[in-house]
Amino acid sequence: MVKLIVGLKGSGKTKTLIQLANTAVETSNGTVVCVEKGTKLLHEIKYQARLLNTDEYNIDDAQALFGFVAGIIASDHDAKDIFIDHALKICGNDMAAFEDFVLKISKVADRYDVRVMMTGSMEKDKLPESLAELA
Repeated sequence: MVKLIVGLKGSGKTKTLIQLANTAVETSNGTVVCVEKGTKLLHEIKYQARLLNTDEYNIDDAQALFGFVAGIIASDHDAKDIFIDHALKICGNDMAAFEDFVLKISKVADRYDVRVMMTGSMEKDKLPESLAELA
């Protein structure tokens, strides 16, 4: 299952993601992974979650992000909750590439029963039609 948390800058997307991730740490029956660009969440997310900084792995486009997240799912069969902050930004703010990433990772997440929640700075009504139901 993939869920998008979208809105303009300052609308509380990251705060919502932090709350959901910390709740998942308490309730998930598997590993909780948080992916972000930078280290802003380091002191916000409970230490039991695995935090990954895309900058450390040279992840700077949608294709690389897909490989990274799919690799997490493939290598950690206990990964049940994955949170991605600023996913659109990690995808280079390329909406077409972001749409492709979300649709592809959704198929993988559904196949392996993983919940993926991600934030993106955009107006909800500007989402491509194929992603509207995920927001």
